[in-house]
Amino acid sequence: MCNATPVTSSERSQAPCSPSSRDKMFTNSRSIKQSRSNEDLMALKQEVEMEMNLLERNDSATYSMWNKLNSSQQFMMLTFTMFLFFGMHNILQEAMMKVEGFHGVMLAYMEVLGVTICSYIERKYVAKETGRVAPLASYPLLTFCLMASSSLSNISLNYINFPTKVVFRSCKLIPTMIIATIINRRVFKSYEYASAIAISVGMVVFAATDWKLTPTFHPFGLILVSLSVIADAILPNAQERLFGSGSSRLEVTFYTNAFTLIAMTITTVASGDLMRVIDLALKSDTNLITYMVVYTFISYIAISAFMAIVKKYGGVTAVLLSTARKAMTLILSFILFPKEFSWYYVLGAILVLGGLLVVSLAKQYKKKMEAMKNGGSESELKPLHNNDVENQQNN
Repeated sequence: MCNATPVTSSERSQAPCSPSSRDKMFTNSRSIKQSRSNEDLMALKQEVEMEMNLLERNDSATYSMWNKLNSSQQFMMLTFTMFLFFGMHNILQEAMMKVEGFHGVMLAYMEVLGVTICSYIERKYVAKETGRVAPLASYPLLTFCLMASSSLSNISLNYINFPTKVVFRSCKLIPTMIIATIINRRVFKSYEYASAIAISVGMVVFAATDWKLTPTFHPFGLILVSLSVIADAILPNAQERLFGSGSSRLEVTFYTNAFTLIAMTITTVASGDLMRVIDLALKSDTNLITYMVVYTFISYIAISAFMAIVKKYGGVTAVLLSTARKAMTLILSFILFPKEFSWYYVLGAILVLGGLLVVSLAKQYKKKMEAMKNGGSESELKPLHNNDVENQQNN
């Protein structure tokens, strides 16, 4: 017990048995402990934040380096990437078709496989999209069109040479105008009819020259590539419905290619083409396996570069570069894979690519005028339509 003997004021502050002193000491001790606990938590939180910031800095290092480049340097890098990878894609395509026993349908299979894998990765880890907006019932038509477009286009290489396939694949304008005229009774501008005539004449000139100079040429190849162009003309209209319902480009790309991959796996296994190409790759003396692996993924890189150009520099620039890319494809084909040459090839290519260029630039100008008339800014004209970008996959 505490005694009741009086103490001085200096001694009172040191009295060990004062209840008020014990309470104050307990409160102070608890405050100190709580303060230290808060300090520890704050220190731990700061440490975690520092580590997260470090990770974010490491992840964004490449992005920061990219932002340090000026607009001209970024444009040059993107253009170089697009031309390089599209060029490699087309060279590998023609090189594999030179391998005896390799069938064009497997080119389509590898393209669809690559786009399926890459679009899944981009959708999940870059865009971080989850779920699905469009019902699965929306995809059978898209699957059929993509399968027909890609397969028939590449199978045609068994009957016609690569430049002819490139030229005919560029002529989607013709079936589009025919379908719109018959179904919708649409009347086009005079320059569109003139461009269509130029493209048609160019196709005839190119095909006639190929028929004359290429021993392996067969008209059946023209039928196949023409059917692929018709399927490719239907595909954007089917995609448009899904875009209108809120589906993203990545969602439509992934699911369309995934279902097409399933369908093509079934058909190529049933026909024996899949096992044949695997056996051919394992036994081939050439670097066929390397070609196949690189080819599977390379087009998606090129398409991504093209899309970045569209987003940053606008539709007109993208149209010009797309036309130049097709011209480069034709030139590389004749240089790297020597074949009979005629200036009629040049004439046909100029008519086709020139007609396409006129129509594309006119459309971009029309969009610009409409946007200005409606009070829109020029920046709103930057992106091309989703379908224009998607079609790079099959061109």
